Amino acid sequence: MRDVGKNPAAATAGERPRSARQWWLWHLVFFIAAMAAIPFLPAGPQGAVQLLGSLLIVVILLFGVRLHRPRFALGWRMLAFAAGYTVVSNVAWRVLQQTHVIGTSASVDLLYYTIYPALGAALAVLPVQGRKELRFAGYVEAGIITSGALVVWWTVLVDPYVSEAKLAPGEFHVVAFPMLDMVIFALALRLLLLGGGRSLSWLMLMVSMGALLTGDTAFLIALLGDHGPPLVSLECWMLASALIGTAALHPSMAGAPPVQDADEARDIGTSWIYIGTVVATPIMSGIFLLTERTRLGVGDIIVPVGATALTAALVVARMRQLNMVTRRHATALQNSLSMEAELREELRHRAQHDSLTGLPNRELLYERLTSALAGERAGALIIADLDAFKEVNDRFGHAVGDELLLVACRRLAEAVPGGSMLARLDSDEFAVLAEGLDPAACTKLGERILSAMRMPFEVQAHQLFATVSIGLRELDSGLLTGDVLRDAYMALHEAKAAGRDQMTQFQHSLSEKKTEAARTVERLRGAIERDELIVHFQPLIRLADERMTGVEALIRWQPQGEAMVPPDRFIPATEDSGLIVPIGAWVLRRACEVVAGWHRAQHAAVVSVNVSPRQLRELDFAAQVLSVLSDTGLSPASLILEITEGVLVASGMVTEQAIRHLVTLRARGVRVAVDDFGTGYSSLAYLRDLPIDLVKIDKSFMPVPGEGDQAARTMVKAIIDLAAGLNLGTIAEGVETAEQVALLRELGCDRAQGFYFARPLPAEQASSLLTNASWGSRVS
Repeated sequence: MRDVGKNPAAATAGERPRSARQWWLWHLVFFIAAMAAIPFLPAGPQGAVQLLGSLLIVVILLFGVRLHRPRFALGWRMLAFAAGYTVVSNVAWRVLQQTHVIGTSASVDLLYYTIYPALGAALAVLPVQGRKELRFAGYVEAGIITSGALVVWWTVLVDPYVSEAKLAPGEFHVVAFPMLDMVIFALALRLLLLGGGRSLSWLMLMVSMGALLTGDTAFLIALLGDHGPPLVSLECWMLASALIGTAALHPSMAGAPPVQDADEARDIGTSWIYIGTVVATPIMSGIFLLTERTRLGVGDIIVPVGATALTAALVVARMRQLNMVTRRHATALQNSLSMEAELREELRHRAQHDSLTGLPNRELLYERLTSALAGERAGALIIADLDAFKEVNDRFGHAVGDELLLVACRRLAEAVPGGSMLARLDSDEFAVLAEGLDPAACTKLGERILSAMRMPFEVQAHQLFATVSIGLRELDSGLLTGDVLRDAYMALHEAKAAGRDQMTQFQHSLSEKKTEAARTVERLRGAIERDELIVHFQPLIRLADERMTGVEALIRWQPQGEAMVPPDRFIPATEDSGLIVPIGAWVLRRACEVVAGWHRAQHAAVVSVNVSPRQLRELDFAAQVLSVLSDTGLSPASLILEITEGVLVASGMVTEQAIRHLVTLRARGVRVAVDDFGTGYSSLAYLRDLPIDLVKIDKSFMPVPGEGDQAARTMVKAIIDLAAGLNLGTIAEGVETAEQVALLRELGCDRAQGFYFARPLPAEQASSLLTNASWGSRVS
């Protein structure tokens, strides 16, 4: 069995062994048996039994404290002291009575009066231990109820006998015991009001004090009638002792009933009891005085009138307490409401402002923009997006990126005039709502922002650049907020597409362009199923002998019943929408099928297929290419994949993945060509380090026909010499004249393509050209 004495916190009723929980029950059964035997005993043994019971209570109280080990045991020890003092008083009274030392009952009473302070102190301390908020709780409530009961007790039970006995003023001390019992009963009633309903131990103490009051009242009535102690008094005194011991043995004595807070403790009791007491007390006193008006004595007036006055005073005190509690609650409520309002305002501010920069966010900008449009105020919405901000985060980390945003925010704030709102919409997107400015002033504001952001930023010992692309949309009456935001973003995207670090003002042509692009995308969805896509082939010519050695696969779109759509009208839309992935896969498969058929007809040729950066993002791109080669039977050496140089020069996981795809394919024999060389990054390092085999010279470098363009000749020669030095093949694009062919042959270019040799042709015509080339004919 666990030693609960070493763990006071474990001394709860739920953790006590069954034997410990049953002590109180055996004790109660024993005393009930003793009470049942008292009527059959002579007077002498009756007193002995009573004295033995009082002595036993002292032992039981001390045993109960040791058994249950309450956390705060002072009140129970004080109760044991009061019980022990009662035993001493009873023994002293009997000894003094037997030796005839005492002569008057008043002298004996003085011995017993001193018991009540000890008993009252114990009852007052019991509920307070460990709960200082209850020090003054419950007294007023218990006093109101007890004073009301006192009037009834006096007028109904005591006064008639006192009047009949006609006590002299010096003999009224005989009434003191029940009066003191009333005080003790009030203290016990306080236990009930402070949680006795949830503590069986406290409830038994209250009933015990009630039994003591009943026994002393019966004894007083018998004494006034010149009778000895009645049997009911002996039984009540025994019951009081029995209940005190039972309360000490019950497990609930180890802990006090829970009270949530001090205000709850002060709000104990029920209003109807107070109302009944306040109303009944003066009524009972009035009825008593009316019925006794012919033979009123001092005691007849003092007790009921005094109890009534005491009740009124206690009710006033109670009302004052309630008023104080109400004011305190009102103050607390007001404070809570103020805190709630402040919290609500703070939450609203947080919901409408960016946490990093403190600027208004999209929600607040939306509200302000809606208000400006409703008021038909002039102005513009400017959206500025930091160029290449992601590269700053990737290179220097997010801490540097956040500080760059803060510095950029301050610089933007300096450029924005007063009365305009600067907001942060996204990670690197800011917006300026300029109100009260004419179109020219709005344009100047955008240009001022562009100029301000071109200056370098000093961030953590780094010199960084954070130019912006700007989209500007003027505020027009009749527009919706969402329309203005959409149009500003449309202008921003156009500025980025045009090369960044510039401003684009919204024009309706942009909207028409976007609408046309969206319509194109919708029509392209399902174009493969409708068999509207066609692959044309432009010959690749070996310049040494001008024979056809391969083709470049070029997609064409032929909607049913319409003219053929040029590639530059639909390819950008497929890139933006992601349709380039399925369409690019279809072009690759179709081109490989056609060229594989030529190989089976003994016409060897390579096929060059353009690959979008979007396709290279696919996790299984290399596997798709190898699957197409396997399915069509085309040799990997006969396939050239054309990519843009930006795919290889950029950084990040996407570029690393693209390089892995190309390395895998080159290991299987597929060759890689860099398309439009010289128009993008033009970095020499990637030509040496990255997985490429061929360089395609962009047609913009070709000398203009009929003009001696020495600069163009020099640039083309430099590219060809650089490629040759790195063992890379060269293909010239856009060849249109014999003069260009002669120049390329002279400079050592390997192959060429262009209108001089042939335009892109359907598969059948390209096959015929290849057949002639296989039999030794030149392409003409």
